[in-house]
Amino acid sequence: MIQHLGPPYRAVALSTHSRVDQLIEQTRRLRPVAIAVTGESDTAYLRSLFGQMGVECFFGPSGLIDLVQHPQVDIVLSAVVGAAGLPAAVSAVDAGKKLLLANKEALVIAGSLLIPRARQRQTEILPIDSEHSAVFQAMQAGRRQEIRRVILTASGGPFRKASLSEMENARPRDALRHPTWNMGEKITIDSATMFNKAAEIIEAAWLFDLEPDQIEVVIHPESVIHSMVEFVDGSVIAQLSPPDMKTPIQYAITYPERLSGCGKRMDWTSEWALHFEPPDPKRFPALSIAYEVIRVRGTLGAVMNAANETAVSAFLAEKIRFGMIWRVVENTIAQHHVILNPTLDDLLQADQWARRTAEAWIRRQG
Repeated sequence: MIQHLGPPYRAVALSTHSRVDQLIEQTRRLRPVAIAVTGESDTAYLRSLFGQMGVECFFGPSGLIDLVQHPQVDIVLSAVVGAAGLPAAVSAVDAGKKLLLANKEALVIAGSLLIPRARQRQTEILPIDSEHSAVFQAMQAGRRQEIRRVILTASGGPFRKASLSEMENARPRDALRHPTWNMGEKITIDSATMFNKAAEIIEAAWLFDLEPDQIEVVIHPESVIHSMVEFVDGSVIAQLSPPDMKTPIQYAITYPERLSGCGKRMDWTSEWALHFEPPDPKRFPALSIAYEVIRVRGTLGAVMNAANETAVSAFLAEKIRFGMIWRVVENTIAQHHVILNPTLDDLLQADQWARRTAEAWIRRQG
């Protein structure tokens, strides 16, 4: 992407948790000024190796915070999965950097913290996941007060046509067969439960200042329309593109400009059709949980996210059935005493409490 765009865009900082070999290869190719390795590593060897290339090194959990605050960094692309990326995202906003979010969890957990800080510092937060990028692009067709609702599209995942009983007892190998996207295990399971869409509902509420009744979800198996915006006059503006993350990432990097892209293009020479269907709330209770979270807000998003991460890990380890994932989340939320105006420390403590509570409930079921 950066090589495609060329000057004035440059990758001045790179990070990884465990893919050190890939980081080394990218550093040799892109020549950043700084890198961060947040996982366990041979720090002495890496300091020597990167030092020979004239690259500054940061290590450990605080390495990302040091990296995003680097004076040569103007734009931070946050793609760290889960709560681990939250401190760096907050630091990026505090440092006045333009923040591009692929990490849904940052706003699910800490929307009440990030959004007010970004507004206060006049810092841009732009989405690079395909659904919210589509909403953001479609919103350019009208004024904010003219928006009636947004419609987030979902592929339906591997269980779009499965029965409730089939889903209840599904194994990891079944849930990991996504029909459209090639993603990591966690996000693929979230697509199967639709907790990924639950997170997107919450993210949309924070990003676009929407009320719960202004956000809807529709299943669209072709994954060509990434989301839509309906305006008060009844007009619906949709953003279409093949399932390829290059387009939303580039749009966020270059916004408000549009430059020649390197992503896949629509093929208008073949016959094809688009299909839509409403999600079944009985098979996908994650959506109802999300609407409750955005009605209450506070620390509830952090609890939902942490409980879901814990449940997905247990499912992948075959400690619980697929149908137990949402029950773990619902039970954990039911036990939580919400803090409505949390600090970062409150959110991180809620995250850890939820993990312990979910793990304890899972052990009792086993």
